Amino acid sequence: MPRVGVFGGSFNPVHLGHLLLADEILELLQLDPILFVPASEPPHKPARGLAPAQDRYAMTELAIRGNPHFAISDLELRRPGPSYTVDTLQALKGAGGRDLELHLILGSETFLDLLSWRDPQRLARLARLVVIPRAGSAFDPEGIQAQKVLKEIEQERWIRVPPLRPPAEIGKGVFLVAATSLPISSSELRRRAREGRSLAYRVPEPVRAYILERRLYREESAGGS
Repeated sequence: MPRVGVFGGSFNPVHLGHLLLADEILELLQLDPILFVPASEPPHKPARGLAPAQDRYAMTELAIRGNPHFAISDLELRRPGPSYTVDTLQALKGAGGRDLELHLILGSETFLDLLSWRDPQRLARLARLVVIPRAGSAFDPEGIQAQKVLKEIEQERWIRVPPLRPPAEIGKGVFLVAATSLPISSSELRRRAREGRSLAYRVPEPVRAYILERRLYREESAGGS
């Protein structure tokens, strides 16, 4: 049965933290591939400071090139309007068949905001949620807010990774994964690019060269990570 990790985001720009996280999730959950899905119009992020969708797609493609366990989808770029994750998961399910298992990778801050997303209950039915606490965050999986989200999306509990029980015994639940998280933010990278500072050792070399060649982020004044 195909088990695919879905890693969506603005990737503005993609950086080494994204790649390390994807590699760890791939290994810990035995997924293959990790599918990167750059958003065309992220509904929860301001348009200001957002590089053109085709540039963000191109950078992500460059970043994962050569890794046979990473793949990329232009599904959200081909679909007009805001990039709603539930629509993406539905389309992937339709293309992959009933046996396809999707695992949606989310940061812990995103998980806490999940009830503001379009149809979060259906989203949780279409894919197993994989939540990764951000390094240094105060995320409390047993806290009131996190437990409210779990209840509203009709999931029974946290399933901590590691350890992980055999798939046949898992049942309903959200994976809480202790994965390595590098302290790199896209907003900081955009600021460095705007100021003409080094991006070396923060993004893959082909991505660094692409940003310089295309003069991306030189005019940015605001925007999320």
